[in-house]
Parts: sequence; C-alpha cells; structure tokens
Amino acid sequence: MASYSWPHASTRRRHALTHRFLPLALAAAALCAGPGGASAQAWPARPVTIVVPFPAGGTTDVLARAISTKLAAAIGQPVLVDNKPGAGATLGAALVAKANDGGHTLLMGAVHHTVATSVYKNLSYSFEKDFQPITTVAMVPNVLVVSAKAPYASVKDLVAAARAKADGLSYGSNGNGTAQHMIGTQFQVETAARLLHVPYKGSAPLTTDLLGGQVNMSFDTVTPVLPFIKEGKLKALAVTTAERSAALPNVPTLQEAGVPNVAIGTWFGLLAPNSAPKPVVARLHAEVLKIIQSPEFRKQMADIGAEPVGNKPEEMGRQIREETEKFAALVKAGKVTLE
Repeated sequence: MASYSWPHASTRRRHALTHRFLPLALAAAALCAGPGGASAQAWPARPVTIVVPFPAGGTTDVLARAISTKLAAAIGQPVLVDNKPGAGATLGAALVAKANDGGHTLLMGAVHHTVATSVYKNLSYSFEKDFQPITTVAMVPNVLVVSAKAPYASVKDLVAAARAKADGLSYGSNGNGTAQHMIGTQFQVETAARLLHVPYKGSAPLTTDLLGGQVNMSFDTVTPVLPFIKEGKLKALAVTTAERSAALPNVPTLQEAGVPNVAIGTWFGLLAPNSAPKPVVARLHAEVLKIIQSPEFRKQMADIGAEPVGNKPEEMGRQIREETEKFAALVKAGKVTLE
C-alpha cells in the first residue's frame, strides 16, 4: 500500500494562512483597481461628458464645444456637452464634483467658480479640493457694453449718468458670484456709481435684454457680444483687462478710461473630479494641450476674441488658489450678497 506522509506542521500553517487570506487579498486588489483603476486602463470605455454650468450660446459653452469635437476624434469616443446652468455656475460644478465614473464626466470651469467660493456659503463641494485641474483652455477679456441706442459715448458719460440718477443704472451678469458680478462690484467701488445688479442664468438671455433695453449695461466676456458690436447693435466702452483686446483694438481699457484698479479677465479651463484616476487626467491634459496648440484652434479662438492658454495642471491649480483669495477680499470689501 502506498504510504502518505502529512506535510510538516509549519507547511500546513502556511497553506492555511494562504487559503484564509488569498480571497481577502484578491478583494483588496479588486477594490484598488475599480472603479478608478479599471477605468484608468480602459478609459474611455464610453462617451465622455463635459458639463457646462451655463446655458448654450455663452463663452463657456462655445469653448466646451470647440474642445469636444476635437477631443472626440483624439480619444475615439463621443464627447458630449451637457448644459447645467444655475446658481452662479455652482449647480453644474456640484454634479461633476460628485461624479465617480473613472474620469468620464468633466467640468468646463471658469473664474466664476473661484468667486462662488466666497459668495455661496453652503456649497456642497470645494472648488480647490474636490477637482483636479487639467488645463486652462483660454483667457477671454470682459467688455463694458451698452445698447447702441444708449446716450453714453464713453465710460465717463456712463459714470456721470449713474451718479446723477436717483436709482442709478442697471448692469446684468451671468449670475451671482460670477466674474461679471465681481467686475461690476469693483467698478462701483472705484467710481462711486449707483449700480443695480441684475443676475441672469447666462449670456444669451442677458444679451437679449441688453439689446432690448431691459438692462443698461453688462461686463460680459467679449465672445457673445462681439457679433453685436460689429453689427453696430451694441457699443463697447471699455475692456476690463489690463491690456486692450486684439478683437477690439480701438476700445480702451477701464484704466485708460479713468477707472483705476480694475484689471479682470475671465479664464476658462477643464477640470476632472477628484475621483478621476491620475493617468486619465494626464491623458486628458496631453490631448487637450495638443488641441489648444493646433493652428485651427488658435484661429478659432482669435475669431471669438479669446486667447488660448494651455498651461500645466499645477499652474492652473495655483491660479485657482490665488484668485480664490483675491476675490474673497473683493467680496468682503464690496459687501457682496446674493440679495
């Protein structure tokens, strides 16, 4: 009869430990791999969505669509643009912050989000902590515009009228806590003009009311108002940046027009939620950077008055931190509220 000898006691203990802990080790590896790890290897496994926190037709929307078509060709999956306007761009941002789909949901963010941090006290997310910067896509100058029918030929005329009228003049913005809101606040502080802030959900409804005379002026980005300026339906009195805009070379800056200390433009950039795997964010940065550097995209930006950027994620992150601090001080000085 064949004999069988039991393994040594120490060997039996090793086998027992292996059988006991192998399932746990495999489970832990699976948890580490998914959903982020698995998505990092397979990304993109399905269509990618860029959430735009404003209605269609505004600068954020235009830039997202310019990126989406070219990004889709680069990654081999459709890239959809989903407009989620409301609450000064914070509703769309909140949706992306909660996304946990391996980097398939992105945000076309903007300077507005660095303002909202100080204006909205009960945000469900932190713009600095809950997002990973990918790259700043473009910088777009803001421009002080009025209806072509308005009696103001200069910033000086407008300020005089706003001081003289008991109820002042109204200016529209893309919502509470947006860059336009902050520019209007700083303009009011520097000029002592009486201004009434009228928040809208985006550039399209604001421009409609500006053309119709329901609001006296706006500090919108140049992109949505440029066609109306060229058609003679709107008058550009000044740009809000430190330097003149290449799209409006004959329009002075606010500083040239006699309003000191106002030098604000609007940047727009792509961000991923913190749940997105690092390799996916790195891939997105590389692909979007190629798009931004392409001659076709640069011409497209020049046509709408935008300046392409394409910086590193850490540079965009530093920009976000610095501007969050800057606008927090402005909110405090201007006593900005949501009322």
